[in-house]
This record gives sequence, structure tokens and C-alpha cells, in this order.
Amino acid sequence: MPEHNDQEMLKRHRKYMIYFIAVFLLGWGFTTYKQIFLGLIIGTIISFYNHWLLYRKVNKFGETIITGGKMYSLGTISRMAAAGLGVLIATRYPEHINVFSVVGGLMTSYLVIFIDFFNPKK
Repeated sequence: MPEHNDQEMLKRHRKYMIYFIAVFLLGWGFTTYKQIFLGLIIGTIISFYNHWLLYRKVNKFGETIITGGKMYSLGTISRMAAAGLGVLIATRYPEHINVFSVVGGLMTSYLVIFIDFFNPKK
């Protein structure tokens, strides 16, 4: 039954990430800080993707260990490449996207994990 708890955790994290993206979209749409909020949106979407990818890889790693197989990577290169792509896009269009906001948005999944850890209503 641990799988069920993992799936519930991923659902909670997905919900929190969507809330963050919604708040950033509202900030982008209704404030004059469009560059900052667009950077946060891009960084958060990449963070969401990386979080989901790591979740899948860790589950696959666990299954591989149980079955006695070998697994060589948890997808570190692909997650770093996604983050690099976000920063590359921000540096290519600095008039539209704030680079530091993209980096801040990349940290959103860690904030979500922290929030979920202290959530008493799990």
C-alpha cells in the first residue's frame, strides 16, 4: 500500500504547484511585474516537470531493486537540461523574462515539499 501513499503525495504536490502557477498567472496578468511573474511561471513549470520526473524515476528505481535489476541513473542530466533550457530561454529574451525569477521558480518544488511536510491534514 505504499504506492497509494506516494500517489496521494504526488496529487497533493501537483495541487500545490497548480496553485502557485495560478497565483503567478494572476500576478503576470494584473501587475506591472510581467517579467518577474513570467520567469516564475516558466521556472515553476520546469520545477513541476522535474519533480514529476524524479518521482517516476525513484518509483522505477524501487521496482528495479525489488526485481533484482540494475538502474544506472535517476535522470539527473535530463532534469539539469530542463533547468538549463529555462535559463537559456530567459537569457535569450531578457526583455520579457527575468532570469532570477526563473531560478526562483525552479525552487518551487522544494517549497511545495516543505509545505507538504508540515501540513497536518495529510
